[in-house]
Amino acid sequence: MKKIRIGIAGYGNLGRGVELAIRQNEDMELAGIFTRRDPAGVKPATEGVQVYRMDQAKDMADQIDVMILCGGSATDLPKQTPEMAKYFHVIDSFDTHANIPQHFDTVDAACRENGHVGLISVGWDPGLFSLNRLYAESILPNGKTYTFWGKGVSQGHSDAIRRVAGVKRGIQYTIPVEEAMDQVRQGNQPELTTRQKHLRECWIVAEEGADKAQIEHEIKTMPNYFDEYDTTVNFITEEEFEANHNKMPHGGFVMRSGMTGEGEKTHQMIEYSLKLESNPEFTSSVLVAYARALNRLAAEGATGCKTVFDIAPAYLSPLDGKELRAHML
Repeated sequence: MKKIRIGIAGYGNLGRGVELAIRQNEDMELAGIFTRRDPAGVKPATEGVQVYRMDQAKDMADQIDVMILCGGSATDLPKQTPEMAKYFHVIDSFDTHANIPQHFDTVDAACRENGHVGLISVGWDPGLFSLNRLYAESILPNGKTYTFWGKGVSQGHSDAIRRVAGVKRGIQYTIPVEEAMDQVRQGNQPELTTRQKHLRECWIVAEEGADKAQIEHEIKTMPNYFDEYDTTVNFITEEEFEANHNKMPHGGFVMRSGMTGEGEKTHQMIEYSLKLESNPEFTSSVLVAYARALNRLAAEGATGCKTVFDIAPAYLSPLDGKELRAHML
């Protein structure tokens, strides 16, 4: 069996997760890691794997089947994905929802110009949750869709509280409001405000002598992050922080409450949920499965940019159609 040769561009939490996910798939192998850091200082978990400078990637176009981009959505992927698409079939986890159409167009142009195929915004949201919203709204056209996130670590909000003066360490959890979810499950189809859907819970290690009341006030009134939410700020010791808040869990729910039948009086409920101990490791696993699909599309001669909406489910599996029909259908 010829293995799919995967390249990893970026070796942070997501890149390390991709490396470990590749090891769980017998039809794949890691062909190289590319980093903006000094390659000599990067120690992969996989024995024998070479680490290269990011600018060396273009010289290895014939040695990599799919390049998985593991940078951040704010500044890395908008530049890196279309640039890498000049040389490789590419896949990324771009998750700035409002900018997905623009990112798609940029990557699509680069792919088509160079005869490559790309996949963007692959993960769980956008990604698996996007698929569930599409399925649910297609099946229940008369209804309302709700997405709840958490309980989980919000990296952006955690970074924001760490920038508050007097905060030594900090982490923020997004928590869905159970009462709001129960209303949806009961078929009430409520109109929910931002505050009614999610809570924000902060855990802070304060600098010695810091004004905790001022820290709490700055966090709770922070525009665009906390001012529209019910927010709890908890102060703890560094030892407690290290013991209880050193992981990156996440998850959430997609719900579709709809009506069917004569007079549309029959309530139907679709609910999909994820409970993740490690957000980056799970996202990495989704990326690797879709890298298989991308490789199959490339083998068929596809070009241009795609999203999860364009990928047949069978393309994700290492099993062939006969096996899928016999065991999963």
